[in-house]
Amino acid sequence: MPQHPAPAPAPVQRRALAMLILIFASFMDLLDSTIVNVGLPAIQKDIHATPGQLEWVVGGYTLAFAVVLITGGRLGDIVGRKTMFLTGVAGFTASSLAACLAHDGDLLVVARVVQGAFAALMVPQVLASVQALYKPKERAAVLGIIGAVSGMAAVAGPLLGGWLVSADAFGIGWRSIFVINIPIGLALLAAALRWVPNTRSSRPLRLDLPGLLLASAGLFLLVFPLVEGREAGWPGWIWAMLAASPLVLAVFVVNQRRRMRRDHSPLAPMHLFADRGFASGSIVQLCFSGALAGFFLILALYLQIGLHFSAIASGLTLLPFTAGAFVGSGVSVPLAQKAGKPLVIVGALMQAGGIAWVRGIVDSHGAGLSGWDLLWPLALAGLGLGFLVVPLVDLALATVDVREAGAAAGVYSTFQQFGAALGVAVTGVVFFGKTHNGYDPTVMRTALLAGALVCVAGYLLAALAALLLPASRLAQHEAPDEAPDQEEAGDLLANAR
Repeated sequence: MPQHPAPAPAPVQRRALAMLILIFASFMDLLDSTIVNVGLPAIQKDIHATPGQLEWVVGGYTLAFAVVLITGGRLGDIVGRKTMFLTGVAGFTASSLAACLAHDGDLLVVARVVQGAFAALMVPQVLASVQALYKPKERAAVLGIIGAVSGMAAVAGPLLGGWLVSADAFGIGWRSIFVINIPIGLALLAAALRWVPNTRSSRPLRLDLPGLLLASAGLFLLVFPLVEGREAGWPGWIWAMLAASPLVLAVFVVNQRRRMRRDHSPLAPMHLFADRGFASGSIVQLCFSGALAGFFLILALYLQIGLHFSAIASGLTLLPFTAGAFVGSGVSVPLAQKAGKPLVIVGALMQAGGIAWVRGIVDSHGAGLSGWDLLWPLALAGLGLGFLVVPLVDLALATVDVREAGAAAGVYSTFQQFGAALGVAVTGVVFFGKTHNGYDPTVMRTALLAGALVCVAGYLLAALAALLLPASRLAQHEAPDEAPDQEEAGDLLANAR
């Protein structure tokens, strides 16, 4: 592997402009991952998408993102982060156009999967460039801006999507939620060509293409049957795929161990899971991400299809959750070091309680439900999210060897994305399994009540897994004092989404 000299420090103004471009691309990705939910009912009505296709529109994006994420970071380290960023933006923009032009559910699903894969080439370059362009003492402010942008995207996605669909922006209905990516993507390409430096690692890890293929196959064999099994009538080949998934994933584990012994560049170093904090933290992340993604999918469908909320009214209904998350994050920052583990457990239980509260209100109010009725339970769930996410990353990664911080963060973020895809699939199985008699308010309410139970169970599993996290004082004691190796920057993805 050729050795590349470290790039000279970029001028302050040029560096700031480069980061502005990169961060805006991250905002576009985050916006796209949250904007779609409120457009699903319009998509279903316009192109007669099946329930499985609606699930794939959401879950296919996150699944593709999950499996390509680490490879995208490594490609940036090897061939240059600007090169991979431009590739990711170009592919993301082109697939947004394909999604806008899709005339049936299958084409839309393919476009979304491709979109997620190209996003996974684009997004890792953002944090990797922070590592390359800024000294350690300068990074906190930049990372804080990235975190704030992530919060803005969480708010803007449902609201912007709701407005675009409700107002029939550009006269093309739901397609406007994809068409807005096209001028933004073209502007980002032009700006990045001019201003973003092509940094790369002087000691990049090798690509692990066999590991990527095995991981992709194993996860696909698990998610595909869950999404498609109900509509297919659960035939034998669906169960065969489910049975094959753990076998393929077992081969993946063997492959990763061999790769570690051979050249120390596996996609997912298996020995990381011997660290109790990392293993339990990854499971917490998987469970709560699945519950979160699954619940907001079925809530948007219930409000718009079952109760005939407009898309903008559906987006506004979710605002208390986002506001609660902002407040919870702010409150938990000073508490995280002293009460990190209990805070994660309380946060998971608050989310479980909030969703159970939503379920009770939906059951009692029936067709008379309004968005105001869900204000306090959604605010409680959002507050719990803020309590959980702030300490969780630190606890999960605190006892990992600093030399493996990049690899651990990449695997951790992959668990987050795969958890979302799996949550959509599992919740969708239960939710759509109750809608075989149509989409009238009573049927949709029954479906939501059943699907919400799955999400509550996911949060409770997250709370149970959090019991195995290291205590905050233990994590601080065992955490290494030295800074992570900058050359692992391409894998530092834990806060990328």
